[in-house]
Amino acid sequence: MPERSPRGTYLRIADAIETEISGSSTVTSLPSEAQLMETHGVGRTTVRRALDSLAAKGLITSRPGAGWVVVGAERKPPVLDQLTALVRTLDVGADLPSEKELTETTGAARGTVRRALAQLEGAGVLEVRHGKGRRVRALPSDHS
Repeated sequence: MPERSPRGTYLRIADAIETEISGSSTVTSLPSEAQLMETHGVGRTTVRRALDSLAAKGLITSRPGAGWVVVGAERKPPVLDQLTALVRTLDVGADLPSEKELTETTGAARGTVRRALAQLEGAGVLEVRHGKGRRVRALPSDHS
């Protein structure tokens, strides 16, 4: 068992994350809680206490589908807007990239991507072909 920190393990982790955030302008989001647990060799509660202390300082915030992000970091447009822009670059009848590729491109969770795809399907922009993926049915209008 590692030696107990006189200052508190979660505070040491919070300091390390804060140093990483302040030392780089390119850090816009934090690793997942599971990755932080593995990196620091601690449990979820300890990681959550560290993240909560940084959130209380106003340095990070939790965003659904995106995890913990740095406050003030450059924001990506909403996933629906990103996918709409992607569809506009394609021709009618073109295949859309897979959900896995779209999650990597947008940086969003798979469920978030699926909800945005469902909205585009409902608007008649995409069609689903069972077992073959999605295809562009029509180009999105400027107000969709």
